[in-house]
Amino acid sequence: MSDQKPRSNRFWAKVAGIGLVAGLIGGGVALGINGVIQHHEAVVSTKVPSGSNQAGGTKVNGNKAELNTASTKAYNSVQGAVVSVINKQKVQQSSGMLGVFGIGGQGDSSQSSNSGKLQTASEGSGVIYKKSGNAAYVVTNNHVVAGSSALQVIMSNGKKVDADLVGSDAATDLAVLKINSANVRTVASFGNSNSITAGQDVLAIGSPMGSEYANTVTKGIVSAKNRTLKAGTDGTLTSVIQTDAAINSGNSGGPLINMAGQVIGINSMKLASNNDGSSVEGMGFAIPSNEVVSIINQLVKNGKISRPALGVGMIDLSNVTTDQQKSVLKLPSNITKGVVIAQVEDGSVADNAGLKKYDVITKLGDKTINNTSELRAALYKYKVGDSVKITFYRDGQQQTVTIHLTKAASATDSSQQQQTEAGE
Repeated sequence: MSDQKPRSNRFWAKVAGIGLVAGLIGGGVALGINGVIQHHEAVVSTKVPSGSNQAGGTKVNGNKAELNTASTKAYNSVQGAVVSVINKQKVQQSSGMLGVFGIGGQGDSSQSSNSGKLQTASEGSGVIYKKSGNAAYVVTNNHVVAGSSALQVIMSNGKKVDADLVGSDAATDLAVLKINSANVRTVASFGNSNSITAGQDVLAIGSPMGSEYANTVTKGIVSAKNRTLKAGTDGTLTSVIQTDAAINSGNSGGPLINMAGQVIGINSMKLASNNDGSSVEGMGFAIPSNEVVSIINQLVKNGKISRPALGVGMIDLSNVTTDQQKSVLKLPSNITKGVVIAQVEDGSVADNAGLKKYDVITKLGDKTINNTSELRAALYKYKVGDSVKITFYRDGQQQTVTIHLTKAASATDSSQQQQTEAGE
């Protein structure tokens, strides 16, 4: 018995020594016997096993995900009506010996000519909304077809057909094309854009980056029902649908649809960066279907949109200095926003109503006017032949006058407004 006790002490001394060594290795924390064992197991478990790799094979299992979802049903019901729109324009050729380098010949450095050949200038999207006899009609964006010498449509099955421009409208950025209906199998229908709500699921279909990616579908939600943006090229403000469904170059003119497969908007633009240059994701915009249908019907009937015009040149009051607001316009200090009439066209609506240069318009009907874009947007809510009351300031006094709206005699009215607003 006397021999066993020292052996036991020596054994525990050895164990304690192991724990001390392990503790030193582990950064000064004594692991003890359990720590040593766990450390050993951890080292062993990370070692790559040797032997055959035959056990590493696998297989494809049956797909458990539901394939016939609301999204796939909606997409399948519409995708056959979605097309790519090809804008073809004449090739510009420089004259002279150095024309091949983009440099004119001697004494003729600035001349160029059309070769007569057509090349693809841009590509966008569109959607077939009606088939009537041997004709079918496609709605797209005005900026997709602008400047074209010829137009083509690529059907969902890849077949390419010629298209004619029925009419276009820069203010709403919409256009209607006509094609042969022989290859049309699917026609899209419009839903009521007034009945949509933020948060509902939507799909965007089109040809992002061109027809190579035709019939691409992206999913998102309605981010906002009404956003006021400049949808057209003339600076007119309009109400659009905001969505986070991915929209890229080439998607323009394609449909934004709900889960029932109805078109609730025509994709028109995206916000890629903010004012400081930071990139922006998930902010696309579509023209509401109710607006689209109204414009389509006018374009099909008249080939253009007849809008009322005031016949004035305008400038934002905010662009006029405070001193001039007081000395020239003689405005009260509390009037800081509105539209200044810079010129009045002889015989125009404004002229007949007695409006004059330096009058400051602050309200059209019940709509308060802060700038020229808002004035045009408010004016375009009325039809030719309507009467509307204008509130304005002259020599510091608020006045009102009722005007009878007529259409512009030419495009001069719109261009004059834009030039004056730009300060030209």
